[in-house]
Parts: sequence; C-alpha cells; structure tokens
Amino acid sequence: MARFSSLFSSSSGNCSYIGSAKGGILIDAGASAKQINLKLDCIGVNPVDIGAIFVTHEHSDHVRGLRVFASKHKIPVYATQGTVDALISSGVANGSFEINPVDCEGIEVNGQFIVPFRTSHDSAQSCGFVVSTTDDRKIAVATDTGYVTEETKAAVKGCDLILAESNHDIGMVRNGIYPYMLKRRILSDVGHLSNIDCSNFVTDLVKNGTTRIVLGHLSKENNIPELAFQTSKSALDCAGAVQFRDYILSVAGDSEIETVVL
Repeated sequence: MARFSSLFSSSSGNCSYIGSAKGGILIDAGASAKQINLKLDCIGVNPVDIGAIFVTHEHSDHVRGLRVFASKHKIPVYATQGTVDALISSGVANGSFEINPVDCEGIEVNGQFIVPFRTSHDSAQSCGFVVSTTDDRKIAVATDTGYVTEETKAAVKGCDLILAESNHDIGMVRNGIYPYMLKRRILSDVGHLSNIDCSNFVTDLVKNGTTRIVLGHLSKENNIPELAFQTSKSALDCAGAVQFRDYILSVAGDSEIETVVL
C-alpha cells in the first residue's frame, strides 16, 4: 500500500511524507527538525527509513528544518539545479548533508520513482513532484504556483492523489491588511494559487481519474479551511462529480496530520 501524509501544510511550513513497502521520502522540510521528528513518530515512521528529501524551492516555509534534519539523519537532498544553487548560496546547504540536482528524467528512491515538474513561483527554479510508488500508484505535490502551467497539468494528469494548493481567497487578499506590493505578489502569476483557480484545477483532475484531493498551503491570513473546501466542492458539484463516490476531498493543515492510504 502507498501512504501519503501531510505533516505540515500552510504559509508557515510545509512537509509531506510519501511511502510504501520499501520506505519513503519527504517532500520539503519547512518545520523545525524537532517538529518533523515528532510528526513522523505520530505516523510510525523512523527517519532512518526516509531515503531522501525532495525540495520544491528555497523559501523558508519549505526548508526551515532541512539542514538540521538532513544532517542529523544523513539523508540526501534533491532539488532542481536552480534550487540547489539557491540553497548553497543562502547557506542552507553548507556541506553538512549531501545535495544533488534532479531533472525531468527523475530518480528512484526506496523503490519509488520521483519526477519534478516546473511551477510558476517567485523563486530560483520551483517545482512540484510526481511520485510513482511500488504498487503503481501516483501521488503529486503541486503547491506554490501562481497559475497551473500546461506542464503541471500534463505531469499530474491521472494521478491517484494530489496535494493541490488552495492558498487564498482573492477577496480576503484584496481587502486584507497586507501591503499593496505583497498583495500584488500573492495574486500574480508567480505567486500562489487562489481557491477559485484551485477549484478549476481539481475539477479537471477528477475528470481525468484523480480520486483523492488534499487541499494545502492555505494562508492563515487570507483563507479559511471551510472556504477552501467549499469552493472546490462547489466546482466539483457543478461538474457532476459526487463526494465519496467519484472523489474524496480534504484539507491539510499544521495541527492535524492528513493521511491517505491508497
């Protein structure tokens, strides 16, 4: 069986575990090493069974615990070349752990095959990942993108499960307390995916066979879990898809672990 666990998912920190019979991987390490260890213990995973950490991009909410966690447990790290360079430049990658670039040809770790795909975000070379597990399941992580690129659509089509970004409500951003430039960044094509854009994205996914959708990377200031959930569910309702028959929709956060077994 394949297992996906969202350990942390918000604008404050992000980290997901994907595993199967031979072990697993982490995608991002955006919480402290101590917090990551505690969450892994909660799902019964020993860090020694993690074959690698894959990093989507260099922003702190995705790499906050990377150096300490990877160094302590001697876990290799993979990211796009641009992200590798950014992590070295910032000092996050300081030689205390192994770090390697991964390209569109992908790499096998613990029997799982991991392939990156480009996303549209204001970072060096952001990406999402598609993980093909040992039992022929496909799991995708697609967050931190201002819009859904054609490459993203092609990469995640037919995945069994996806962690999809539903970062903000547009009205909450526009009417909120953030300064104008930050609002402009969030709403731009290199910012974050809105609830509405996410709802259109997941509707297409369900039409193409995706059955498990986890909404993630919600902004604590510009979103509400129930609002994100209802926006996507309403779009799926309009498309004729039925919750618990055609798909199961849930929302990931920081306080509770969202686990899906496929």
